[in-house]
Amino acid sequence: MDREWNESQPIYRQLRDRVVAMILDGVLKEGMHCHRCATSRPNTESIRSQVLKGYQQLVDEGLVESKRGLGMFINAGARNQLLEGERRSSLSKNGPGSTNDFSGSASR
Repeated sequence: MDREWNESQPIYRQLRDRVVAMILDGVLKEGMHCHRCATSRPNTESIRSQVLKGYQQLVDEGLVESKRGLGMFINAGARNQLLEGERRSSLSKNGPGSTNDFSGSASR
């Protein structure tokens, strides 16, 4: 996975997308702490607010939960939720008779 940050896209969006990719790839599993996803950029107030915004999106989507004083953790069923979302998205794009099947996909 690319560790560089793309200057043309908001950091919060990149962080959210990285965590989603890591969940789908099996790097982050249910119950795991999200410490691996921390930004390597300078620790400025602006960067901290971007990171918090990215994690808040993940919380809002039900993929991670915040445990006060401990950090963010991957929710049970997060990977299945993402795979189901991909399946539904594919079906809506390809129509009801689509033969796409994400059920056996272990990684992206």
